[in-house]
Amino acid sequence: MLKVSRLLHPRNQLLHKKLPGEDVKGSIWQNAINTFAAFSTVRQDVVADAGKREGRVFAPYSVFKGKAALSAEPRLPTFNRLDSGGVKLNRRGVIMLTFWPSVGERKYDWEKRQLFALSATEVGSLISMGTRDSSEFFHDPSMLSSNAGQVRKSLSIKPNADGSGYFISLSVVNNNLKTNDRFTVPVTTAEFAVMRTAFSFALPHIMGWDRFTNRPSESISQSPSKVVPQLMEAEWDR
Repeated sequence: MLKVSRLLHPRNQLLHKKLPGEDVKGSIWQNAINTFAAFSTVRQDVVADAGKREGRVFAPYSVFKGKAALSAEPRLPTFNRLDSGGVKLNRRGVIMLTFWPSVGERKYDWEKRQLFALSATEVGSLISMGTRDSSEFFHDPSMLSSNAGQVRKSLSIKPNADGSGYFISLSVVNNNLKTNDRFTVPVTTAEFAVMRTAFSFALPHIMGWDRFTNRPSESISQSPSKVVPQLMEAEWDR
């Protein structure tokens, strides 16, 4: 508990100060150690939109290991605003996993990152896993078309032989670019427990079900656009 409080104390101070344009990735990497897992510094990135300001919160859960790093964060759904004044789900949210390789001791190459978006059902598979269970998911942006198989992503989660955690691996095959990227991040039982608990909390939010109990936000009800924009990187951007 003492170590955690020391980590959180300076970050809490940042919430009371105006943040300069510091690099979020740099702040993560400077604090990365081989088995370090933590929430990155929460900060507000204010965006001007039609005369109003919208805040974006960055709070990924990140795990840094010797050969690669992994972060996870929820991406909220988007909604259409109806003429009646209500809102209708346009696109469900996801839990976005980001993998990027190590290029040296405590150094990671963010430019070579790869993304994998977990749907609500895939999140359900992950949070229901037992200590000896494994899961594997496949994504293809051109599935059921003539371009099927040109770009394939597969995510596997397999338990360690000694039951001390899991191996989370992402494979990305791009036949168009003739590339084959693979990342493997070992996570401890404690790190996986954090992911499971956080994903369980985020699940109704990425489905949009929190709208049943919460009033639509001001950004939706007063937005001049019919669609609330998703100002975040999508899985197939990488």
